[in-house]
Amino acid sequence: MTQRTTAPNDDPTRTSDAPGGTPVWFITGTSGGLGRALARHALERGDRVAVTARDTASVAGLAEAHGDRALALRLDVTDPESVAAAVEAAEKEFGRIDVLVNNAGYGYLAAVEEGEDPAVRALYDTNVHGVVTVLKAVLPGMRARRSGRIVNISSFGGLAAFAATGHYHATKFALEGLSESLAAEVAPLGIAVTIVEPGGLRTQWAGTSMRQSPTRLEDYEQTAGRRRATTLAVSGRQPGDPVRAAAAIAAVVDSAAPPLRLLLGSDALAGARARLERLRQEIDANEALTRSTDLEQAS
Repeated sequence: MTQRTTAPNDDPTRTSDAPGGTPVWFITGTSGGLGRALARHALERGDRVAVTARDTASVAGLAEAHGDRALALRLDVTDPESVAAAVEAAEKEFGRIDVLVNNAGYGYLAAVEEGEDPAVRALYDTNVHGVVTVLKAVLPGMRARRSGRIVNISSFGGLAAFAATGHYHATKFALEGLSESLAAEVAPLGIAVTIVEPGGLRTQWAGTSMRQSPTRLEDYEQTAGRRRATTLAVSGRQPGDPVRAAAAIAAVVDSAAPPLRLLLGSDALAGARARLERLRQEIDANEALTRSTDLEQAS
């Protein structure tokens, strides 16, 4: 399903190294938050964008405002037929996809033991398996052209984990490993992969988009229970600006040598450095024990 209109103020004057003119973006999860900010940023600078959502009504206004450079597509990343149809429609309309942004995803609050199996499986279906499905639909075109940019939206929670979000962290840790392997595989084909790790962005991630288990075990109230409350309380008060985050991602996409990882926000930067220092200390403290498992060398 597609939705198109023509706007009189389109200004597709921006040039690019992308073959055939301005870059073509395919962004999942553009109904709000970072995905919407990124779609708007790309469109406002003159790029062409396939804006996707499970309900196209949520992105209709964004598409209508940018005429021929915007294409609204229905996309449910958990439905392979929906993914195939959306990618096919984008490639038919624009001729190719230069930049893929896997942004669709959500959070889940529960102690690990409190997580309910159907909800946890659904979380993985969106945050991990959905990304794989989209990747496998877009990569053939990028491989054929020997060019492309892939941006996988992870989180600072893909580097460090906390109580109450273990299942969410597990999906982001999985995404990071997947992305790092993918980057090694596609680099010789002219395709670059960047893992974006935002800190707290002022979106609805901790608000209306957040899901949580109804199960509450008393033994976890002082750990996971307490952090459930603090996570929800921060909604609307996060330090990160999704509009500025979108501009940073676009700058990486434009880079001749994009990084494998991009932290977004001072909170993510401080947290990552603290995480690295703790990891270094732990590795150093156990160096002798670590080395003790090597086979003895014959004299």
